[in-house]
Amino acid sequence: MSTENIGTLDPVIDNPDDSTTLPRIRITGSLVRMSRSSGALSRAGSSNRDTSSKHTSAQGVTALNDGSRNGRMKAIPKKSIKYDEDYKNRPAVTEHLGKHRQYWRDIILGVNDGLVSTFLLVAGVAGGGLATTDILLTAISGAIAGAVSMYAGEYVATKSQDEVLQGEIALENTHIRNYQDDEVMELSDMLTLIGIPDVDDEECANGTGVGDLKQRILSYYEQHPEALLKAMVALEFGVIEEERRKPCWAGLTSCCLFLLGALPSVIPFAIVSDPIGGLIAAAIGTGLGLFVVGALKTWATRGTWYMAAVENLLIAGAGGGFAYGVGVGFEKVVNS
Repeated sequence: MSTENIGTLDPVIDNPDDSTTLPRIRITGSLVRMSRSSGALSRAGSSNRDTSSKHTSAQGVTALNDGSRNGRMKAIPKKSIKYDEDYKNRPAVTEHLGKHRQYWRDIILGVNDGLVSTFLLVAGVAGGGLATTDILLTAISGAIAGAVSMYAGEYVATKSQDEVLQGEIALENTHIRNYQDDEVMELSDMLTLIGIPDVDDEECANGTGVGDLKQRILSYYEQHPEALLKAMVALEFGVIEEERRKPCWAGLTSCCLFLLGALPSVIPFAIVSDPIGGLIAAAIGTGLGLFVVGALKTWATRGTWYMAAVENLLIAGAGGGFAYGVGVGFEKVVNS
């Protein structure tokens, strides 16, 4: 096994086609390399020679010193994963919601708001003693106004949030150009967010176990500023490009579903002539709509369907009763 006494190195892959070859990495005073013949770990130029690294061929694992002071050993299973394009058609990918995941907020907000707010509006004016045609006009006006408001609100809010994010990304890009070392150190601290445990400076310098992995990651991002920017945006801001919402789509989703949710409170007053009968029909239609929405929501959340449905019903029921009571009270005050 060969050894070299070197200083700081840039990443160099001895053989790009050989996945078992460990790349040279940026480590001061040492070189960490895996021997292809035995799979043993070699470290040169360090004050501590390779006395703890062992290769256990019978068990198919490589035992590495974990860099801790008690010198415990940990087994790292040797497993080679061959890339298969067909993985995209298997449950690990297909069971997720996909590219519409980020719009579920707008879906639930739009339809729920349409169901609840329109019903509360008609319950209030029905309690105030308005005629059926007046209630119908109020419901239609409320549905249109609510839909326009939903589109405008979601569009402006989503666009503003996206502009804030764009400004933060531009600032982060400037920081990477001017203070790259600080950004790499910040990335080092945030690697724990993706399951890479923190290690001390000695282990990083020795290039053993997790320290070796962490040093290789940091070395790569130090040499690739564009990749560093993407990593910082994902870890520091919690955003990846595929999850960003488009303002127009967010607004249209909320607007259209608000109108859909308003229908159970509008249609009854276009059919019946009795305000109380129309209110009862609107309450039944709204309740069924909320029940269905609550149940369908669990398809995305993978929760308990009846709990979500009952939650929706309780919220709307309490709000409807309150709105009707306010209308009745207002009518009595005006006519007293």
